[in-house]
Amino acid sequence: MVDLELGGETPAAATDGVWLACVECSETVAPYDDVVYRCPDCDGLLEVRYADYPTFEDFEGTGVWRYADALPLSEGVSIQEGNTPLYTVPGIEAGVDVADVRVKHEGMNPTGAFKDRGMTVGVKVAERLGVGRLACASTGNTSAALACYGARADTEVLVLLPAGKVAAGKIAQAALHDARILEVDGNFDACLDVVAELAERGEAYLLNSINPFRLEGQKTIGLEILEQSREATGEWPDRIVLPVGNAGNTAALYKCFRELVAAGAMDESEMPALTGVQAEGAAPMVEAVREGADEVRRWEDVETRATAIRIGNPVNAPKALPGIRATGGTAVAVSDEEITDAQRSLARDGVGVEPASAASVAGLRKLSAEGEIGSDERVVCLTTGHLLKDPDAAAAAGGDTTDVPADADGVLDAL
Repeated sequence: MVDLELGGETPAAATDGVWLACVECSETVAPYDDVVYRCPDCDGLLEVRYADYPTFEDFEGTGVWRYADALPLSEGVSIQEGNTPLYTVPGIEAGVDVADVRVKHEGMNPTGAFKDRGMTVGVKVAERLGVGRLACASTGNTSAALACYGARADTEVLVLLPAGKVAAGKIAQAALHDARILEVDGNFDACLDVVAELAERGEAYLLNSINPFRLEGQKTIGLEILEQSREATGEWPDRIVLPVGNAGNTAALYKCFRELVAAGAMDESEMPALTGVQAEGAAPMVEAVREGADEVRRWEDVETRATAIRIGNPVNAPKALPGIRATGGTAVAVSDEEITDAQRSLARDGVGVEPASAASVAGLRKLSAEGEIGSDERVVCLTTGHLLKDPDAAAAAGGDTTDVPADADGVLDAL
């Protein structure tokens, strides 16, 4: 039974009002004494807990560190991450039967993806722990963010990628930020298995989303969505639709809402419905939600052009599944063709995203058409990575070029 209850007495393991708690057995662990990713008693996932939870009145400044009172440290290794825009998308809104649609574009972070929010916290925790090497398995965006923030912290970075399965723009970022890149003969889940073993051997500090500190940075997406939505519309959204790979953002947003409830800043009934979207070729979370399963079945073979969510074993499922259910959300699988069509539609509204990001809009369209999203709902779609993360996919989704002679008449003839 997963235990995601907040509150209670501060345990002896706490440091400055912060500790780690197992979501399976409730065991508490000191946050900074040792490097730990899972519960030492039952191997369950860990979650950061606090003696006090802030309200919106406690926040000041901008970006991720506006929310320092809700984070385990007062400052991070920062490159001005966060404060990403919440866009109107009139073309997309006109095509779905809902009251309001906004797009939260996390591709406008420093490295072009939401991962920066987690790295600003996680890399700072690594500094406090005194580790000498940072590591991750990646479908691309994690490697780019870790390489960038590791460079900023002057710390060695090791990246394991599935060979031939990562977009060129993301590999280029990691390489330019001087990470050591190893391409593994296997998929993302195989890469994560290997890097997790290296971390357990003490060879590196793991900064995939199994690391509970990384998700603390990512929960600020939820805080920003709530604040920006209320400023723009006067209301919080009824639903947040988001792509699901390792399910870290789903888990992080649910934690954001639970903490606001614990602080008295939100009623449980006000939590936006968390709605996950996966590609049909990589949809283990959707399978679990639709079948009412308590656990996710690992998919050994996954394939989709949405490379950022080409994951068959979402590590944060034990945190994310309860979040989808507790908020009245759901999950849906969409085809690669539906993802590409949504990517084109976002581009026509002036919002450039990589394929995995467009899955959220594809999911909104599908659920709206099926009547699973109400016509009175205010919806935010989360887009997680920038268009230029995967330039090949963008070129394939876009229109063809036309060769013309170097004169005005030739151009006019072509037009």
